[in-house]
Amino acid sequence: MRPNQTNVVTKRKVFYIPGYDPIHPRRYRELFRKESKAQAEISGYAMALAPKTTEGPYGWHVVGNVEGQTVHSDVEVLVWSDIVRDSMDNSIPATYAALVRTAWTYISSGALRRLMWLRKGPVIAALYPVLFLILQALLAIWVFSVVLRLGVWLTGPLLGSFAGPLFGIAGLAAGWALLSWFKKRDNKFFAYYLMHDYSYSARTKGANPPELEARMAEFAAQIAQGLQEPVDEVLVVGHSSGAHLAVSILSDLIRDGRVPQNGPALSFLSLGQVVPMVSFLPQAHRLRADLNFLSTRDELAWIDVTAPGDGCAFALCDPVAVSGVAPEGQQWPLVISAAFTQTLSPERWKALRWRFFRLHFQYLCAFDNPADYDYFQIIGGPRTLGERYAERAPSKSRIDIAASKYTSLAA
Repeated sequence: MRPNQTNVVTKRKVFYIPGYDPIHPRRYRELFRKESKAQAEISGYAMALAPKTTEGPYGWHVVGNVEGQTVHSDVEVLVWSDIVRDSMDNSIPATYAALVRTAWTYISSGALRRLMWLRKGPVIAALYPVLFLILQALLAIWVFSVVLRLGVWLTGPLLGSFAGPLFGIAGLAAGWALLSWFKKRDNKFFAYYLMHDYSYSARTKGANPPELEARMAEFAAQIAQGLQEPVDEVLVVGHSSGAHLAVSILSDLIRDGRVPQNGPALSFLSLGQVVPMVSFLPQAHRLRADLNFLSTRDELAWIDVTAPGDGCAFALCDPVAVSGVAPEGQQWPLVISAAFTQTLSPERWKALRWRFFRLHFQYLCAFDNPADYDYFQIIGGPRTLGERYAERAPSKSRIDIAASKYTSLAA
């Protein structure tokens, strides 16, 4: 603990960094409103939302009454959904071009094989859009061939030679219509969305694009400002892809000396992280260096929460160790499990088990039988993140074996 810090929180500043998500951040407010109410009823505390009381990004104010203490927390969403939308060229040809480029990057670099060895679940999730898009293409080809053959059969051999080109065009139109049908319903299939998600890092082989680096610098400035405010804790929450953005942002803050020695406690909660999908790529020098750096710092407490039931995350994988950059004296992260099969009721687990995308957001939702992970107590409770898990041992199922082929920290 740094000088003048306290483990008792009455005021907290929270910065939430979403994953690769093109949706307006109001969805996170509504999710918090609904799920915090449910968790409060289950766990016997009170939590209420109010409009933001501060300037800055989209957010909301939380008043929690937990463990007999009242806590005020301002939550701000650090938005990069515009960058996500700009990166998602949703045209059919562009999506198939992204498929080829992404598959080649992961296969040729050897990353796919090593990721599969590490955790099969998220790799299968990554292969899903590839296989489903290929299936769509094969179905479109089949429709084309059926229309063409049917046209020739209907016109007979005499007219078939003249009508063939017309039915060929009709077949192409029918195949394209089928592909368009799938695309319009991607809010159910998520193939286009996930394909662009995985291709975003693959196109630069793990390096951050310039527009993302610029936005991360803005995020760092906002968090630095939060560290100057009269609060007891500044909590940074990174979900999914937002986790590895937070690693680099916090590393920059500490390197630049923008974490005041006598300031509020600095905490980092990474949820459902997919760090290896990026850190295993050949040009991810920046991320690997930041993982190496942040894992030894006394300026913060870093807790990493995943669950084997989340097929989209690298569950219980120490992101520093598996990336092959664990230094001597590694302190962070503390890797723990949200243990969906134990913390969700059998009925809810049965209902959610095959809803992979929904389970990836369970960390932000209520649990029927919460153990020591309660997102809403972390946001609205009276203890700092470091204090909450001070006596917690890492999960016994933690994976901390170096698995990445690429471990360089500098280009």
